Amino acid sequence: MVRDSVKTVIAASMVGTAIEFYDFYAYGTAAANYFPHVFFSDTTNATVALLLSLVTFAVAFIARPVGSLIFGHFGDRLGRKTTLVVSLLTMGVATFLIGCIPGYNQWGLAAVALLCLCRFVQGIGLGGEWSGAALVATENAPANKRALYGSFPELGAPIGFFLSNGTFFLLEAFNDDAAMLSWGWRVPFLLSSVLVIIGLVVRVHMEETPIFRMAQERDEVVKAPLVEVFRKSWRQVLQATFLVAVTYTLFYTLATWSLAYGTKSTEQGGGGLGFTNQEYLLMLMVAICVFALFIVVGCLLADKYGRRRVLTFSSVALVVFAFAFPYLLMGEGKHDVLAVMTFLCVGFMLMGIAFGPIGAVLPELFDANVRYSGSGIGYNLAAIVGAAFVPTIATWLSSHWGVRAVGLYLGVMAVCCLISVLTCRETKDTDFTK
Repeated sequence: MVRDSVKTVIAASMVGTAIEFYDFYAYGTAAANYFPHVFFSDTTNATVALLLSLVTFAVAFIARPVGSLIFGHFGDRLGRKTTLVVSLLTMGVATFLIGCIPGYNQWGLAAVALLCLCRFVQGIGLGGEWSGAALVATENAPANKRALYGSFPELGAPIGFFLSNGTFFLLEAFNDDAAMLSWGWRVPFLLSSVLVIIGLVVRVHMEETPIFRMAQERDEVVKAPLVEVFRKSWRQVLQATFLVAVTYTLFYTLATWSLAYGTKSTEQGGGGLGFTNQEYLLMLMVAICVFALFIVVGCLLADKYGRRRVLTFSSVALVVFAFAFPYLLMGEGKHDVLAVMTFLCVGFMLMGIAFGPIGAVLPELFDANVRYSGSGIGYNLAAIVGAAFVPTIATWLSSHWGVRAVGLYLGVMAVCCLISVLTCRETKDTDFTK
C-alpha cells in the first residue's frame, strides 16, 4: 500500500488536534478568567458569573456529537482527506470570530448569544476533527506501530495546550488586567488563524489514506455508515465513550477547574491557594511537558504489551489519584508550589498514559467502512459525558462540599473507564484492512 511519508502523516494528524486543544483551552482560560467580566458583567455575584461563563464552555461539547454525525458520514463515504479539510476550516472560522465579538457592555444579550453560536459552530467542526486525524495516522501505520502512530494526533493536545498557555502567559506578562479585559483576551483566538492556515496547507497536499483507498477498490464503502454503526457496533460506541470520558474529565479538572480553584479566593468560587494567574499558567506549562512524554510512553507500552493492560493500569491508578489529590489542594492561603506541582505532574502523567493509546484503540474497535463514524461518535459523546460540564460541576462541588467531592467525581469516571476496558477485546492484533 502506498502511504504518505511519516513527516506528512505527523503534520496532517497532529496539526488538527493541536488547534483543537489550543482553541478549547484558550476558551477555557478565557471563560475562567475574563468572560465573567466581559460577557456577564451585569451579574453581581462573582461565583454565579463564573458558573455562567463556564456553562458557555459546555456549548461546543454538546455540538460535537452533531459534528461527528455529519463529518463521520462524509468521512466514510467520500474519504478522510476532504472531510478533514472542511472540518478544520469550520473550526478555524468560528474560533477567529469569537475573538471579534463585542462584550456585554456594547451589545448586551446579543453578545452572549453570538458567543454561544460561535462556540456551537466551533464544536461542529471539532466533531469531525479527532477521528479523522486518528485515521490519517493509524491507517498509514505499520501493523506493529499503530499505537505509536496513533500518538501523533494525541501529541497535538499538549502542543495546543502549551501554545495557548504560552500566549496568555506572554500577554499577561506585558499587559495589566484592564488591557487583558479590553483586548488582550481576544489575541489567542485571532492568532488561531495562523495555525488553521498551516493545517489547511498540509492537509490539501496529503494523500487519501491507503485503507480507505482499499475499501473503495473492494467496493466496501457503505451508503449509510451511521446506520451501519448503530446497527452493528453500538456496543463499541458505548465502550469508546467511556474509555475516553475519564481522560476528558481529568484534563479539564487539571487544566481549567484547577486554574480557577488555585487563583481565585473562596468568595470568587476558588480555593484561595494564593497563586496569581501567571504563576499557575507557568506551572501548567511545566506539567504539560510531562503529559507529552507519557503519551509516547503509553503508546510504546501499548504496542509492546497490548492496549488492555496499559488502559487497565491507568484506570486503576486514576482511581487512587482521585482519592489522593484533594489532600494536595487543601492549603488555603499557603501558596504551596510543591503540593500543586505534584498534583499537576502526577495527574498529567496518568493523563498521558490513559490518553495516548486511545488514538489506536478507538479506530481498532470499528470496521474500516464505518471507522470514521464509529470512532468519532464515541470520542465526541465522551466529550459530553466527560468534559462538557466538568469545570462547572467541579466548581459547584468544591464550593459546596470541598475539594474531596471533586476527587470523588473523578473517581467515579475512572471506575466507568475501568469497566469499559474490562469489557473490551484486545485490539493490538486486529486486521486493520477489514
